[in-house]
Order: sequence, then structure tokens, then C-alpha cells
Amino acid sequence: MAITVDCDCGKTYRLKDEMAGRRVECPACRKVLRVEALVPTAQADPVFDRDRFLLRQKHLAISQKYYVWDDHGAVLLFVERPTHLLRTLGVLFGPIGVVLASVMGVVFLAVLLANVSEVAATIAVVLGRLAGIVATIATAVALSPRRHVHFYRDDSRSEQVLQVLQDQKFVLLTATYTVLDAQGEILARLRKNYLHNIFRKRWYCLAPDDKIICLALEDSIILALLRRVLRDLLFGLLRVNFVIVAADGEHILGEFNRKFTLLDRYVLDLSRDPERTLDRRVALALGVMLDTGERR
Repeated sequence: MAITVDCDCGKTYRLKDEMAGRRVECPACRKVLRVEALVPTAQADPVFDRDRFLLRQKHLAISQKYYVWDDHGAVLLFVERPTHLLRTLGVLFGPIGVVLASVMGVVFLAVLLANVSEVAATIAVVLGRLAGIVATIATAVALSPRRHVHFYRDDSRSEQVLQVLQDQKFVLLTATYTVLDAQGEILARLRKNYLHNIFRKRWYCLAPDDKIICLALEDSIILALLRRVLRDLLFGLLRVNFVIVAADGEHILGEFNRKFTLLDRYVLDLSRDPERTLDRRVALALGVMLDTGERR
């Protein structure tokens, strides 16, 4: 972001935000000017009034769970993305029953038609198999749960402060998620296209009116390609990190990095956005999806 400074001589300068609070000299008249300090935008909830969030995933848990910490080690939030184990098992075993029923139906129909025509029996078998495939897909989609993400004040789950809703059960190319505040108002929408992930992971963050707020990009196109080529050889040593850039695609607002530890730990650093133009609730929701939504 740029800061505008006006000099008494009539000159106007636009300076980078890192110059905030410093003194500069006007090149035209040599007068020393003081650049005003940036005033961060207050967030809707004090827990989000900060520029760095530390995330640690809880292991040995069926659901995906995270604790969010501040720089001093104090727990800020508890995050959970339920797995819905029973419904997931239904997704796995439900279609098997559909397939078996379809196969038995095809066999029965083929036996009935065997004496009529060999061609008719063959057609019946083919159609029966296609019907089984369609029925299997339809059953899997119907039973599969939407895995929403819930942000709680603590792990008692007594107060929800934020949530991310998975919009679709079945996705071909584009997945979308809706970020809601504690009152259920839409803050933003998150979107990713699986074709982009082939070369470089990319997430779009959109305002409720569909204007782009920011983008999260895999940190480097070169590293992205190396990760895809050498992933199995390096055993995951090339960690997937993201940079968060403004809508113009140039100004960097922050980073989401995975720390090199045995356990999954992440740092969401938004110190390059001192004015807090990016709503920290949206940024944290994006950070969690950059992990759980990418299965890193």
C-alpha cells in the first residue's frame, strides 16, 4: 500500500508503507517531512487483532483439528473440520451394495432374455452395467458429507466465531467455500480450480459481490514444478508454502508457511499488511483451507 505525503512546496509523493513513521527529505525544497504512522483497521473481534497466527494440527484425531496460537504461546482459537466417519463408511460401502444389486439384476435379466435373443441379452448386460455405474456415482454423491470448517473460541466448542462452508459435494473442476462470521453473514468466498493445481496451486478469495480480495499462490512456479517432479524422491522435504497477494497480483499481503517440524505447524504472517486491509477472519479461514483443502 502507498502513503501520500504532501510538502508545503506543492510537491506530492507516494511512499511505500514501510516508510510509515519515518522522516524523509523533500527532493525539491529539502524540507524534512514526517510520514504519518499507519493506523491498523480494528477487527470485528479482538482475537483477530494481530498480524501473525501460529497453527498446530492435532494428531491422532479422526477429524482435522487445529489450535491457533499467538506469538507468546497463548491459545486463541480451536478449529475443527469433522470427518463424519459413519457417513464416510456409508459412502464406501453403500455403492458396493448398489453394484451387487445391479449385477444380480443384470444376470437375472440376461437369463430371462437368453432364450429370446443373444443380441438382446448382450444389450441388456451392457445397459445393466451402465445403470450400475450411474447408480454407484449417484449413491456416493448423495451419501458423502459436506465437510464444513468451524472456528471456536476454545475446544469446549461453546462459542463459534467463524465458519467455512463447503458449497458442493461433488466437484469436477472448481471447488468453492463460503466464509461466514459469528452471525452467519457472508464475509468472503474461497475458490480453487483443480486445473491450476497441475502447475501451481492457486486460491481466489472473493468479496460477497464477487470482486477479488486477494489470491493465495504457491510460493514459486519453479518450486511448484520441482515439488511435482521430485515429490516422491524428496519425501516431502519441499514443503508447500503460499504467498498471499492483493487483487492487483503484485502487492504481497502475507505468507502461509509450513514450518520444518515433525508435527504439522504453520505460520500465517500478515505483517506486510500493517493497515490490516485484509480482514483477519478471512485470512485465517484462507490459511486453514490452504492446509486442509490441499491435503498437504
